[in-house]
Amino acid sequence: MLEELRVENLLLLERTELRLARGLNVLTGETGAGKTVLAQALELLLGGRVRTAIVRPGAKEAYVEAVFSLPARERRALRATEAVAEILDRLPAETEELVLARRVWPDGRTRAYLCGRCATVAELREVGNQLLGFYGQHEHRKLTISRAQLELLDAHCGPGQAALRDRLAAAHAQTRALERRLCQLQELAGARERELDLLTFELDEIEAAAPSEEEEGELLAQRNRLRSCERLQAAAAAGAQAISPDAGAGALEMLSAPLRELQAAAEVDRSLEPLCERLLGLVYEAQDLGGELRAYALAQEGDPDGLEEIEERLERFARLKRKHGGSIEGVLAHAQRCRRRLGELDRADVSLRETEVQHEETRGELVRLAAELSAGRRAAAPELAAAVASRLEQLALKEARFAVEVSPRAEGIGERGADTVDFCLSANPGVGAGPLREIASGGELSRVMLALMTAADHSEGASPRQLLVFDEIDSGIGGHTARAVGQHLRALARRRQVLCITHLPQIAAVADRHFRIDKRTVDETTVAAVAQLSGDAVVAELVRMLGASEKDSSASEHARALLRAA
Repeated sequence: MLEELRVENLLLLERTELRLARGLNVLTGETGAGKTVLAQALELLLGGRVRTAIVRPGAKEAYVEAVFSLPARERRALRATEAVAEILDRLPAETEELVLARRVWPDGRTRAYLCGRCATVAELREVGNQLLGFYGQHEHRKLTISRAQLELLDAHCGPGQAALRDRLAAAHAQTRALERRLCQLQELAGARERELDLLTFELDEIEAAAPSEEEEGELLAQRNRLRSCERLQAAAAAGAQAISPDAGAGALEMLSAPLRELQAAAEVDRSLEPLCERLLGLVYEAQDLGGELRAYALAQEGDPDGLEEIEERLERFARLKRKHGGSIEGVLAHAQRCRRRLGELDRADVSLRETEVQHEETRGELVRLAAELSAGRRAAAPELAAAVASRLEQLALKEARFAVEVSPRAEGIGERGADTVDFCLSANPGVGAGPLREIASGGELSRVMLALMTAADHSEGASPRQLLVFDEIDSGIGGHTARAVGQHLRALARRRQVLCITHLPQIAAVADRHFRIDKRTVDETTVAAVAQLSGDAVVAELVRMLGASEKDSSASEHARALLRAA
């Protein structure tokens, strides 16, 4: 139930607060006083678009807030919708109030809130649509939209229909997803051979070369040695000649000569023996070093063929690196990607067959659910038509004939099934029934809408929304019809909270709580204010709505009679 509605700086309303009662609440006022401003405030809470110049001139921002009480039963009903349940999970657990708010700035920016926390406008709309149903001044025109008619028929079918529709929507989404997957796989199959050839060629090229960072390092070292063969040979030969030249005394001879003298001296002084041993070691080392240098020099023969082979292999590595990442590591990573992709392509045919089977099964389930949904609609259509027709008779459309036609959807099965629903009306005898969108007047549409709402309210599948808002749907009617509309609104309010913005005294008289909006000028600025009426103030307002002077005693008595009759 909507406990409080606060509005600040919205069009003419500077600041107002409504505390609504259970049952039927009405809002009245002179034409142009700003009654529809409250309707626009509620539209904002339902995620509606921000209209231009909606912030009161001179104000920094507009603010709308609604506080809903949330007993355990209503919390459970809200959580029955998956999207709403996800939103509520982010709010404090077991909250007993749900606060919807929206802030609007003059430049059109807005911010939405749920229980004081920032939310998206879509989340506000999702939650708001579960809490209240808004029927604006032209909302009855929605009855001419097949989708809205389908919703009302499904509500009349009962709670099982809603569950069935959820299953169908899930099957429809899964079928569409599988269809998209099939298209992808079929496109893949078309390009598969060409991609297979390219991947196989690239992988074969890499595997044939079998590159590695270790081998590349070794090849580079070998290439450098072969390119410097003559320089290396000359360096080694020069070292060997310095130690043991072909002619003349070298380092070996120069070490050997003092060795003999030192050995003779060591026979005299034994303390020289260690030094003698060290010098002997140098002689041996010089002999070994000279031999190894000479052998190295002899081994450094040129190998043009070996150098060419190394150059060719390094160039093969270079080509692969240019094509696949600039390094041996990049080449090996590309090879791994090729292997994975080849595996995917090899599995593509299997995936295609599996997806085709899944699509066929899901499509079959979708067709079965759509047929079951259609059967329920066709069974409920005459029941809903009879319920609406009986109420139209009470709303001064005694001769009206109402029918609900269910026909196949031209586009096939959609997320709501395979049906199109049309509400058809014949308001006068001898006139054939036709779709509401083609033949019904504004007043007739208003009464059909109220009849549908009261009929739906008595069905097991009625919407869980506890607040219904009607903005001047009584336009175009009066007299006994207006009184009948008032009685239907009051009947509707026995099970739900109803807020009706009206200009008819017959409707205002049956209200459980009456609010009046007045417009006045303060400091050359027009502002509107809302006040709750009671007692004589209610009578005075009914007199005004009857078009009489407040001093007119007969009008006052008429107003009191309306209240007594309620």
